[in-house]
Amino acid sequence: MRKIRVLVVDDSMMFADLMVKGLSSDPALEVVDVAANPFEARDMILKYRPDVMTLDIEMPRMDGIEFMQRLMPQYPIPVVMVSSLSDKVFDALKAGAVDFISKPVNMTKDEILSYLQRELCTKVKIASTVDVSRMKRVTSRGSSVTADNINKKDLVVALGASTGGTEALCEVIMGFRNDIPGTIVTQHMPPGFTKMYADRLNNQCSVTVKEAQTGDVLSPGLVLIAPGDKHLRLVKNGEHFQVECKAGPKVSGHCPSVDVMFDSVARVAGNRAVAALLTGMGKDGADGLLEIRKAGGHTIGQDEASCVVYGMPKVAYDIGAVEHQLPLSAIAHKIYTELGSM
Repeated sequence: MRKIRVLVVDDSMMFADLMVKGLSSDPALEVVDVAANPFEARDMILKYRPDVMTLDIEMPRMDGIEFMQRLMPQYPIPVVMVSSLSDKVFDALKAGAVDFISKPVNMTKDEILSYLQRELCTKVKIASTVDVSRMKRVTSRGSSVTADNINKKDLVVALGASTGGTEALCEVIMGFRNDIPGTIVTQHMPPGFTKMYADRLNNQCSVTVKEAQTGDVLSPGLVLIAPGDKHLRLVKNGEHFQVECKAGPKVSGHCPSVDVMFDSVARVAGNRAVAALLTGMGKDGADGLLEIRKAGGHTIGQDEASCVVYGMPKVAYDIGAVEHQLPLSAIAHKIYTELGSM
């Protein structure tokens, strides 16, 4: 089987060496070369035609985001960003990066190597399956919603996503008005980045978006994002829906897990919920979405054509969890339509 050819771009030669060792330990991957800056990387892309590139955000002469913006129109290539704790990573994802890993801190060399073998290798292999030429789609963010005002406190909206989900969730949430019922979200993302992502959405959207904390009460116009290292569960306290955020073992390969969130929604909200499963690799969320549908809730899956990775929604569709399969641009409107019928 042909190996996935990877170009590593990082100005820290010590860290680049660890990335090469980590990637080379996977028999499915082959590192073709290492570039210390975007100018070297440009020449190496033309020379090697790699399948995937890892790219540092902070580099001299030209940062990774500017390089992405210049590169993607001319040579679309799947990119996995390597980022310190900075919201610049979301600019990189908007520019076309498939995914990112956080640069490890306070780890020994052996711990860093293990982390890279676990996280970077997986994300590079996922990125190699993505057709990035399809990622620059014309979307209809904030499209008008004609349903009657909802504003029902006993309804819940739940959204789950993984690879490609930061931009997909942004598109859906940009279509929400302040009358959207309390909404909970699980996006596979490292701790620290989830708060920055929530803050970023809060500044872009008409609804209020924040990183969830145990005890937060759901209310119309409020969107709660699961913390990067804790499972988010829906609970009922008297007449109110609240959230509980607790660390725990990975479920369906992740913490936070979409399945954990959806399972709690099925148990606590049942037929008072609308849930959507968006782009992502693997199967997290599929079983939980099926439980919501069995409980009488309405379920939506993103369609293949609009997904960055048609993994999680495909599994959900195949097992009968998806009531409505739709392009990303239609999902916010469909959520309102389903809420209006409840």
